[in-house]
Amino acid sequence: MTSSPLFGRVVVKLSGESLMGPDKFGLNAATIQRMAADLKAASDLGVQVAVVVGGGNFFRGLQGADKGIERARADSIGMLATVMNALAMEGALEQIGQPARVLSAVAMPSLCQPYSRQAALAHLVKHRVIMLAGGTGNPFFTTDTGAALRACELSCGAVMKATQVDGIYTADPKKDPSAKRYDRLTHDEAIARNLQVMDTAAFALCRDNGIPIVVFSVDEPGAIPAALTGQGRATFVVP
Repeated sequence: MTSSPLFGRVVVKLSGESLMGPDKFGLNAATIQRMAADLKAASDLGVQVAVVVGGGNFFRGLQGADKGIERARADSIGMLATVMNALAMEGALEQIGQPARVLSAVAMPSLCQPYSRQAALAHLVKHRVIMLAGGTGNPFFTTDTGAALRACELSCGAVMKATQVDGIYTADPKKDPSAKRYDRLTHDEAIARNLQVMDTAAFALCRDNGIPIVVFSVDEPGAIPAALTGQGRATFVVP
């Protein structure tokens, strides 16, 4: 364990559901404030932080498809949900003195800056936390894949995958008490064992570009800086 960060630049992947806190839908103010404080603490370590957030607290593409909305259209609605979450997190960060910017793969310049690699890198070197919204800008790709793609584009040291459990297990530990936790895996092992903490495309992108994935629980205050300094429980998926 170390008090120094393991990586100089990361993508933190947050699920939309993680922003609900104890609520059943939408945004929980206390939870957003806690996560904003965590992201600021990560930036204070000297880490350049990009954040990809899902939209499941408002709308999921697959959920819409189940309701009779064609998949491509449903995914577009889900992309808009990620922009709402990113704007909320940007505001929470700015309120605590952490400069932040939203960049969206779906252009909406009256609300936020369109995503480009050059703009994202310019913000990162100024130690602004960037919120990367809109997924990849294309249907049929998850925000996990979006996080992996942005990590590759921005030459990040790792994808920090925040979940509700402290790593990757052989089964869902909330349903199977006998599930065992992995400390370390390769990308190929994660794909071969069908460990669905991230989708196969995300694992493959990170594998092909040599980017580790750190899977950790975000349920407690300080979880993100702890994972970044190797002081929290996590599973490392490595090349």
